[in-house]
Amino acid sequence: MKLTSFIQEVPQESQPRERLMLYGEKALSNHELLAILLRTGTKEEHVLQLAMRFLQTFESLNTLKHASLSEFQQVKGIGPVKAIELKAAIELGMRIAQSSIPKYGLITSTKLAGEWLSQEMKDLHQEHLVVLFLNSKNEIIKKQTIFKGSVNQSVAHPREIFKEAVKYPTARMIIAHNHPSGDTTPSEADVSFTQRMLMCGSLMGIELLDHLIIGDGDYLSLRESTTIFG
Repeated sequence: MKLTSFIQEVPQESQPRERLMLYGEKALSNHELLAILLRTGTKEEHVLQLAMRFLQTFESLNTLKHASLSEFQQVKGIGPVKAIELKAAIELGMRIAQSSIPKYGLITSTKLAGEWLSQEMKDLHQEHLVVLFLNSKNEIIKKQTIFKGSVNQSVAHPREIFKEAVKYPTARMIIAHNHPSGDTTPSEADVSFTQRMLMCGSLMGIELLDHLIIGDGDYLSLRESTTIFG
């Protein structure tokens, strides 16, 4: 048997990289995640076997946080390079776990959001749809341009916004898009899109606070100027 890449000897449906791509990282076991980091096995065993044996050497995953490079290398098949890479991955994971979601300011009123976004978006020559994702304290946890182009196009779909919203502890949202013409009068498509957002938000448990239309240095609030918000 040729000793090329031992991970290739594992049946494709069992290979951790392919499984992660197909099913996501949460579907993988601990030893499969570790096998991805290790990349290769040894002459005697493929990488999944090495990963399982490595984990069995330590009492728990928590133990790995405190293990030294030399302790890693006591496991047959783990050399200095693999030990260093594992140590770096564990430290990065710990730092990510200890990090907090950055806050970008507090939204206390639609007026504040409208004035801020009207200054940022007034000179755009193409329509942009921007979303402010807010937590339960109305702190901005993410500001993101979801797409560019008219909101009556097929790309402007609520699912694209809510797909991003669920990545964060989003409680509320403010959406805004600009009219390059400078005219803030809402179109039928603007109203229809807002109604769909309200409906989806109600189902998802994420409140749509407002939809702002940005013109030439000013804005229009659909909450304040229409009855669609109820």
